Amino acid sequence: MRKLIVSEWVTLDGVMQAPGLPDEDTDGGFTRGGWQAPYADEVFMETVTAAVAASDAVLLGRKTYDIFAGYWPTATGELAETMNSVAKYVLSRTQDKLAWQNSTLIKGDVAPEIAKLKDQTGKNILVIGSGELVQALMPYKLVDEYQLMVFPLTLGRGKRLFRETGSKQALTLVGTRTTTKGVLVLNYKTTS
Repeated sequence: MRKLIVSEWVTLDGVMQAPGLPDEDTDGGFTRGGWQAPYADEVFMETVTAAVAASDAVLLGRKTYDIFAGYWPTATGELAETMNSVAKYVLSRTQDKLAWQNSTLIKGDVAPEIAKLKDQTGKNILVIGSGELVQALMPYKLVDEYQLMVFPLTLGRGKRLFRETGSKQALTLVGTRTTTKGVLVLNYKTTS
């Protein structure tokens, strides 16, 4: 059985919204985007690259897919090659077709469709960003591990990974790393 790993960039106060897009105004007028940029360093990039390399599938929500599909197909480098070649599964109720290579649209119920993916043989399935999708996975206990990159800043508002409407979930710390710019990389396994 494959592991489903949620990899998220979050601020110290738990905000995950718009880490890489400055002044993103596509999601309710949020104007605090782009907060991740000053903290990228070699350790951070190694961590991101390793997570993608340990996976042979990426699971994305529609908004994250649209952002990635607008960037990765024209990007260059090892990470771009991997992102373009890896299998991509996109959960969306509004998309009819996907243009980015190796992308498969999933329109059915979240829990059984993701359970089918996890039952296949292969490497990890990586969820990147995709806040609404992650929220949909949590109640069904489909997440096997969280890789949280906690950035040393607060935003005071924005969408959070763990929201008040979420369910209780015990986690076990299985790895830590600190980047040269103070980002904590925390890996937690979920427990029953």
